[in-house]
This record gives sequence, structure tokens and C-alpha cells, in this order.
Amino acid sequence: MTCPEPRNPGCRGAFVECQVFGAPVDMTISRDYISRMPVRNAHKAVVPAEFPELAMLAWNRNPERPIPGEEALALYERNWRHVDKDHLTLREAELIHELAEEFGNGYLLAS
Repeated sequence: MTCPEPRNPGCRGAFVECQVFGAPVDMTISRDYISRMPVRNAHKAVVPAEFPELAMLAWNRNPERPIPGEEALALYERNWRHVDKDHLTLREAELIHELAEEFGNGYLLAS
């Protein structure tokens, strides 16, 4: 995204080139709208070995290797029935809460 008039300090938006149904579309997005957009930390990495229940859920991969936060949340959600809720550490419970807030719009969709 770039300002339609980069040399103009009064520019109030970002110029976006995109495609809608295959047709090119140019539009300007206001700075106010951009500043209100939620920021997601898509690069948040979680090391399963640091969280006992997540390490158990990640049995088929190297638990020392970091995984993206969205993937960690997806693992918890898909396999929630296997999580021993009585043995969740406080740190892991906080992680689940943070992941749900950041990537699940505040919800953990446990099956």
C-alpha cells in the first residue's frame, strides 16, 4: 500500500491495487480506517516442548521446533478432548487464552 500522492504530506490514505473477481480495482483506504484495523501477530511462534499438553498434541513433530501461533491454536481446538484440563499449567492456560484472543477472536472452539 502506498499513498496515492507520496510527496504530499497532507495525503490521508493508502492507495491499494487489487483484483475483485479477476478485474483490477484501484482504491484509496483512509488512514483512520487503517489505524482502527486490528493488528495480528501472525509471526508469534510457540515451542510445544515448553507446554506439556501442547507437546502431547504435537506428538508427530519435533516439539523443540517452534510452530506459528495460529497452528498451535488449531492443534488445541482440534484435539481439545485429549487435553488433560486438570494438569494444565498456569503458563499454558495463559498461552491458550492469549492464542484465542489473538487468533480466535476471543474464542476457543473446542470440539
